[in-house]
Amino acid sequence: MEELFREVSSAIALALEGLSVLMIVIGAVEALWRVLPALARLHATTSQGLRRQAWLSLARWLLLGLEFMLAADIVRSAIAPDWDDIGQLAAIALIRTFLNYFLERDLKEAVELPGSGGTPS
Repeated sequence: MEELFREVSSAIALALEGLSVLMIVIGAVEALWRVLPALARLHATTSQGLRRQAWLSLARWLLLGLEFMLAADIVRSAIAPDWDDIGQLAAIALIRTFLNYFLERDLKEAVELPGSGGTPS
């Protein structure tokens, strides 16, 4: 029975990892789509606003992708983990938590900047 749970959790983790990659690819394509007009324009302020919007869009997708990756790691180690698995999960979770924290902080600061297109919170 435990082996069945391992196989199911492994399949779920693989699906979550695939979704995380998909989220990051979607974000990269969307950011590229948003930044292309900025590359074609010579006006610096308009170009800067378009680049900022592209960065904000990519950052949001990256955050979502990181969350899916962390979920995949948790599912993968959920069935009878040993101390090595727990240590690896803790290290991965710590790194991704720091990435999320700083990315979210940068997003909040960018949204609060005048001309960013966002609303201050």
